Amino acid sequence: MPGLPPNGAEHGAQIDNLMLMVHILIAVVFVGWGIFLAAAIVRGRRSSGNSPASSSRLNRFGWLSEISIAVVEITLLVGVALPFWAGRIDAAPADRDATVVRVVAEQFAWNIHYPGPDGVFGRADISLVTPENPLGLDRNDPAAKDDITTLNVMHLPVGRPVVIYLSSKDVIHSFSLPLFRLKQDAIPGQRVRLWFIPEKTSAEMRLMMASSVRIDPADSLRDLSLLSTLEAVVDAQGLVVVAAGSPLTPDVIQALSLKGIGRVVAAPDTPTEIACAQLCGLGHYRMRGFVTIEPDSAYRAWMAEQSALLAQ
Repeated sequence: MPGLPPNGAEHGAQIDNLMLMVHILIAVVFVGWGIFLAAAIVRGRRSSGNSPASSSRLNRFGWLSEISIAVVEITLLVGVALPFWAGRIDAAPADRDATVVRVVAEQFAWNIHYPGPDGVFGRADISLVTPENPLGLDRNDPAAKDDITTLNVMHLPVGRPVVIYLSSKDVIHSFSLPLFRLKQDAIPGQRVRLWFIPEKTSAEMRLMMASSVRIDPADSLRDLSLLSTLEAVVDAQGLVVVAAGSPLTPDVIQALSLKGIGRVVAAPDTPTEIACAQLCGLGHYRMRGFVTIEPDSAYRAWMAEQSALLAQ
């Protein structure tokens, strides 16, 4: 759908199509009611000359419009939204066939918990929660000795179902992966199961989000520090001004401007962001995490690295 970010999930196209249909309905309703309102105003100002039959036709048009809108909305709900949701429930994978992760939200961070090589989550106890152990994980539990925990950092393999068990330690948060069309409220006292299949890696998503960026050191209203160049930028003599992957910091922008370079191709350095879509407190703005979707070999290498760090 135009205006939406790229989609990297298997189910994303269905979500986009449903949103497109809803926006088309809203546009039709907006135009239709605008015409009806204009006609009602014009006829109302000429009410002294209106016949009862004319007013009746206008009222009949209004009732027919409301009935038509209700029919279309019910059709979208019953014919599209509910079957899609039922299909998602029926197709949900078993934990043994998926990469399983716990996500525990708190003000203002995402705690990520992997079960480790044994595939079993260790015991967690609220009495063990500390700033160094935000999940209250009991490392004396045999199942918890190999568990891996991270803060605001999630790694997942591409092309494999992912099951996330979502909960919250304090207030209502909303776990959102916009590029994978996934959003779910994290509610205190509840554990919600959600799943998706990432079809594209973070590197592929970054290429899809690349665009030509204007370089103007006089423009102080734009923050380009989250963007980085896709390839090396060279000047008219063929000399490298900025290396590939360089963040567009003020110094880099100044260097490009001095060489007369007005545009570069850049993309978000970490495009696959974990956002909180629920106003959860004064620090809501900084509740950001990052998910890296990568090939299975890279994911296994990352898990092995985390296991080695845990052993140390």
